[in-house]
Order: sequence, then C-alpha cells, then structure tokens
Amino acid sequence: MGEEVEESIDGLRQSFRTGRTRSVAWRKSQLGSIVRLVSENEEKIFSALYQDLGKHPVECYRDELGVVLKSAAYALRNLDKWVAPKKGNLPLLFFPARGQVIPEPLGVVLVISSWNFPISLALDPVIGAISAGNAVVLKPSELAPACSAFLAEHVPLYLDTKAVKVVEGGVDMGERLLRQRWDKIFFTGGPKGGQIVMSAAARYLTPVTLELGGKCPTILDTLSDAYDVKIMVKRIAGGKWGPCCGQACIGVDYILVERKFSATLIELLRRTIKKFYGENPQSSKSICRIVNRDHFERLKSMLKDPAVADSIKFGGSMDEEILFIEPTILLDPPLDSELMMSEIFGPLLPIITVDNIQESIEFINSRPKPLAIYAFTKNEAFKQRIIKETSSGSITFNDVMVQFVCDELPFGGVGQSGFGRYHGKYSFDTFSHEKAVMRRGFFPELEPRYPPWNDFKLRFIRLAYRFNYLGLLLLMLLSRR
Repeated sequence: MGEEVEESIDGLRQSFRTGRTRSVAWRKSQLGSIVRLVSENEEKIFSALYQDLGKHPVECYRDELGVVLKSAAYALRNLDKWVAPKKGNLPLLFFPARGQVIPEPLGVVLVISSWNFPISLALDPVIGAISAGNAVVLKPSELAPACSAFLAEHVPLYLDTKAVKVVEGGVDMGERLLRQRWDKIFFTGGPKGGQIVMSAAARYLTPVTLELGGKCPTILDTLSDAYDVKIMVKRIAGGKWGPCCGQACIGVDYILVERKFSATLIELLRRTIKKFYGENPQSSKSICRIVNRDHFERLKSMLKDPAVADSIKFGGSMDEEILFIEPTILLDPPLDSELMMSEIFGPLLPIITVDNIQESIEFINSRPKPLAIYAFTKNEAFKQRIIKETSSGSITFNDVMVQFVCDELPFGGVGQSGFGRYHGKYSFDTFSHEKAVMRRGFFPELEPRYPPWNDFKLRFIRLAYRFNYLGLLLLMLLSRR
C-alpha cells in the first residue's frame, strides 16, 4: 500500500509538470465535474451521512451538498478573473518598465479533511486547489467511513484520475502521507492533529493551512426586546445543536450573559429545544448522534465532575447504545473544569454569568483565541470594543455560523484556532503563488547604482529613494555626469 501511494504521488507530480492542470479549460471541467458528482449522487450522499452521523437530509443539504455546489458555482463564475495577471504599478524611477503579478499553482497538494462535515470539508478545499491549477490528493477522515468510501469510489468516476486522487486510511495512512514531499498541506481537524501536520511539514518547509477549532463564545448583551430575544435564542440554539449536534468547530461553545438574565435565558432555550426536537429529543430525526464511542465517552467524562453535574439546568440524559446525548444546558460550571478548558464539540452548552456584559471581553481575552466570536447586541460602542479589543478568526454580530457560507469573506483561525484562510477567492489564493514579473528596457542606464562609490552617488541614491516620482527627471539628467 505504501509503495502504491508513493507511486500515485509521483504520477500526480508528473502530470502537473506536463502542464495538464494549468489550463483554465481543465480547471473549469473539473469544477463542473464536482457539481455533477454532488448533484447526481444526492441520495447516496444523504445515505452515507446518515450512516456516519445520523444527519437528516435537510441538514445534509444545508451544511454539505449546498456548500459544495455553491462554492463550485462561485469558482466557475469568477475563475477567468482570478487567473488574470494583475498590473503592478511601478515607480517612474524604473521607466521604461512594466510589472505584473501572476497567480500560479503550487504543485501537488494534500488535503486532509475532518469527519464532522465529511463531504463539504473534503470537497470545498479541493475546489480551491483545482481552481488554482494544482494536482490534489484528498485524505478523507476514517471516522466517517461511509462518506470516505463514497468519495473514494465516486471521485475517480467524475474527476481526472491523473490529477486528483482519494486515499483512504486511518492514522497510519495519514502518517505515511505526511512523510511525503508536498507543495501545500491543507488540514482540517483539532490542535493535536495540527501540531503533527506542522512537525511533518517542517521537514520540507512545506506551507500549511490549519483549520482547527476553539471554544467559540457567544455574547448575549440584553434580553429586553421580546421579538429580538426570540430571534437571538433561536439562532443560538440552532448554532449549538443544529449543526451536527454541536460537533462543529464554529458552533456555539458557551454563552456569556449578565447574571440577571440567566434564568430567563435558560427558560427560553428550554422552550426552543422542545420546539426544535420535541419532548423527547432522542426520538427526533432532526438531531445527529455523537460520531463514535470515544467521543461519546469524552463528553460523558466532562459531566462526571460533581460540580459540573450540579450545574446542569436542563437535559443531561444519554443513551450509550445509540451514542445519543440530549441537548444539555449548564449554568456557571467550574471555569477550571474540562468542560470549560477544552473545546466541547458536543451538545453541552455552558452559560457563564457576569455582572456586566462588558466584562465578557476580559473573559474572552483570558483564554486562547477562538475561531469565531458571536455577539448579540445593538450597542455600536460595544461592537467596536469587541472588534478592537479581542482577537479571533471572525466576529459575527447578531447571528451565528452564517459567516462560513459567505464566499466573499475569508474563513480561518488565528493562534490556536489555526491559520490560513479559504472560501471563494481566498481558497484560490491559498493554493496559489503570486509570482512577480518585471519587464525592463535598456535605456536609460543609471550609472550611480554602480561602483566606484563617491559622495555624489550617495546623494543620488538618497534622492532616488526619497523622490521616486518628482525627482526622476532630475536624477536621469544628473546620472549622465
């Protein structure tokens, strides 16, 4: 298997060297094939996602198929503009000269995707890599085996097998792939996996994009306006339990709210949960299950601490047979507990109270930088404080998670939540190198740039750097001395 993988990578590199992937026509044909891959196999994808995660078809389309189709269509509409060289405005000092910035593909890239959105987080980066003209190896997550098998079987039926390959396998295969030389590695996963990827990439100085996670806080400023509150709570509940039962890197991890509003918030969340999932969420077909037993036990262990268990205000029931955990609300669990120290990645929602909502900024800054901050507020001054005084991959006001589907905005983390960015044109840029090209003539020749040095040449060079434009003519005349 190892030799086969290495031969496949060598084959991709040979294909790339022939220029196979560089033409805009090839890129468009592959993007169109991704659209057909998803459109023509909708039911198969629904079935695979249900097998792996228990996702309802509506959730599948919203978070997986729709994302891929949207991204591919956006790339197809804009590709001609993206690949066009950009003019570089050169100082007149270099006259006559022209400058260009030309985007070129990096080469053969590796995409390692995650299990929680096993279709969109696999194909969305591939769309960027193909748009930029690269050859690609996709390593789907083994924790979503049905989706991994679907991709391994169907990608070769639709995409160019000489330039795009899917490699299945577990940790051993991941390690084997990371030992190879790549021109770019794009990884979606957790911080531990990110450290492994960076360590492996350092061997060849391979550039990496790490899409990791983090505890994404939600600031809730007020519960005064009845209509606004209803929308706030609905969006928060949808952002916590709607995407993959809380198993989402940009999902709501915890809420910060003033103490006086906590009881009202809990009651409104409780009502919303029942509206979404009924009196018995376990029987609902609108909520996912936990991906596997290891993750189930991890979440279960978070609630073992008696102080954490005592903070449960709603939910908490579990079914180990079907890997189900009920949507659970906790009020002021210990801040040093595992629940509050690590990313939850599940249906447990802590509510942390403060005396004044302005204190939420200090609370967020006392912890690692999150992938996203969500803040529900109409206070423009408070919004500006959050923007200026916190650091995160993104900030969304008065909604949650919607930034992920905006192709016009970059998506990515900062600090422990990752680095690099993608989506839309940013995906194209992530998998491209912007090559500077300058074209010059032979006249005039500025002699002061050459030895032997003297005081006049020093004055000339000083003026050249200080007056690129206004002093050009004078410098050209003086250079003839």
